[in-house]
Amino acid sequence: MIGGMVERVVAACDGASKGNPGPAAWGWVVADAEGRPERWEAGPLGTATNNVAELTALEQLLTATDPAVPLEVRMDSQYAMKAVTEWLPGWKRKGWKTAAGKPVANRELVQRIDDLLTGRPVEFRYVPAHQVGGDPLNDFADRAASMVAQRQEAAGSAYGSDAPPPSATGEGSAAAGRARRTGTGMGQGAAPRKRTGSAAGRTLKAKFPGRCRCGRSYAAGEEIAKNDDGWGHPACRTATA
Repeated sequence: MIGGMVERVVAACDGASKGNPGPAAWGWVVADAEGRPERWEAGPLGTATNNVAELTALEQLLTATDPAVPLEVRMDSQYAMKAVTEWLPGWKRKGWKTAAGKPVANRELVQRIDDLLTGRPVEFRYVPAHQVGGDPLNDFADRAASMVAQRQEAAGSAYGSDAPPPSATGEGSAAAGRARRTGTGMGQGAAPRKRTGSAAGRTLKAKFPGRCRCGRSYAAGEEIAKNDDGWGHPACRTATA
């Protein structure tokens, strides 16, 4: 702090889509001087993709913070980060076409973010998602987005909302793990149902990264299983009778 002015704001943002596309939401969180969540917000998007949710989370964070104050943004979406830091100049030069000559996806969102970033001191920091002992701000933003994606109701500190429930990794992981096993305390889709039939035992390695119905991501090459509403973690799959 200098003369009562904040020197730097540290924040994180994330998006969630239950099905990709499916019920989606965005979330962001701003830290206090000690790096703890101080102010946060999450909003519903109806049906949308992960990429739209991630970009919207960044747009909402930039809109909600002072453009005159340097901002550090922590994200686990390489797509959203690279879209506005690496790929954007080339897209502009090519008339908003990709290297393959195709129209840029989510162009309007990217353009709005570009406008919000113009002349503004912003540093992007990539943080891996859902790591034990990982970045607590990113984990908070992820949990907030996941919670609102399920409920489709806006939440946040300005609404007087309680903090989102604990995640399965990082802080509160033991409690979250117990909740998943017992089916308590984690809300919709927390407890795996009984596995039945041969389809319940089928797993394969994901060709692309994605997000499970529980709200947590999975990486390319990770074992996934078929759920009633898409692919996700084997432990989160539902019965396919």
